[in-house]
Amino acid sequence: MASGRGDRVVGGVRRRRRWVRWVGVGVAVTLVGAAGTGWAVYEKLNANITSDDDTAAELARYEKERPTALVHAAQNILLIGSDSRSGDGNSEYGRDSGTERSDTTILLHLAANRRSATAVSLPRDLMVHIPGCRRPGGARTAPVFSMFNNAFQKGGPACTIRTVEKLTGVRVDHHMVVDFHGFKDMVEAVDGVEVCLKEPIDDPAAKLRLPAGKVRLDGEQALGYVRARKTIGDGSDTDRMDRQQRFLGALVNKVRSNDVLLNPAKLYPVLDAATSSLTTDPGLANLRGLYDLVRGMRDIPTERVQFLTVPRESYALDANRDQLVEPDAQKLFERLRRDAPLEVATEVPEDSGAKRSTPEPADDPDRHGYSYDFERYRPGNGAEKGRSGSDSGADHGTSGEKRADGTSATPDATPSPAPTFRGNTAAEDVCG
Repeated sequence: MASGRGDRVVGGVRRRRRWVRWVGVGVAVTLVGAAGTGWAVYEKLNANITSDDDTAAELARYEKERPTALVHAAQNILLIGSDSRSGDGNSEYGRDSGTERSDTTILLHLAANRRSATAVSLPRDLMVHIPGCRRPGGARTAPVFSMFNNAFQKGGPACTIRTVEKLTGVRVDHHMVVDFHGFKDMVEAVDGVEVCLKEPIDDPAAKLRLPAGKVRLDGEQALGYVRARKTIGDGSDTDRMDRQQRFLGALVNKVRSNDVLLNPAKLYPVLDAATSSLTTDPGLANLRGLYDLVRGMRDIPTERVQFLTVPRESYALDANRDQLVEPDAQKLFERLRRDAPLEVATEVPEDSGAKRSTPEPADDPDRHGYSYDFERYRPGNGAEKGRSGSDSGADHGTSGEKRADGTSATPDATPSPAPTFRGNTAAEDVCG
């Protein structure tokens, strides 16, 4: 990611230039840089961001049951794409039923050393245990075993965050919500994003008609492209998530290009669209908060900006729903909790630690909730053991017993290889 500092003249006043970059996915995952162009512009962009104080208050009520961050310098941001039709420009995408769901949810992990960023897609149809949550009107729902995206419908970001934390054991530090209109404006602001299509697309529901080959998508087309499902590929939600991830990688590259970052005429619309589309926790609801979050990310190479989908398969009791593939999913969550490295590849090697295993028979629906056992894995109470029972030392490249000084007592201890999960990186050419 490009970054720089220097002086520039704005309205006759010389001011320090700052690159402000944030990660949003979209349904808005992107890494962008911004220059401060005077107090009026700063205030305008700052005021664009909506602070989600209600979610912060609700999460505070349940602080004691939330997981503990094991590596405090690492950051986990939950990126939520809202399908609400109530905002400006969103009504054209369907009837406003008074509720909203999150068809796109991504858990973004920023490594403590800021040398990698891993975006994990969570399927909307994944069967999970959703806790009792507060509705917008104040009423509370009962806990339920249901599709993951029902959490957002029942209790908004707070309910989604609590569901993700119960599922993964990963502490969510921040969250961002982006709607249809915001995503579309982001793409328009960078003059479109190129994709390569193996065959033509004709999807009336998504308002999308495109030829095969290399195509530059404008905002409206990009929104249809990442939302379409039944008419592209094999029609599965998994295929759609793969398509979203490849598009987001292309968007990351477009925003990072000098044509955008070094051109104020193009940079300001990107910043305006990005900040206008965001509803975030109070900690990120200002330009300074966003800058502080990602100021160390400028050195992440595109090959270390990784996208993957949580290991999943068809739910045993309903082929139209998903369940986690175990123990692969827990190995992934454990790597995120401990800020341990992992790799992604379009084809997972046979000897990878994340290679798909045969799931246990589903004789009990509750077996597929995969709620995280906080008491068992709470730090100081066996937290050093992951759900697979492996010692945490394996994540840090050691094995065997530890001496008092923390070194391994096993002479031939060798580093544990990072497991490989199916996915892609922002460095991959979408037309390759």
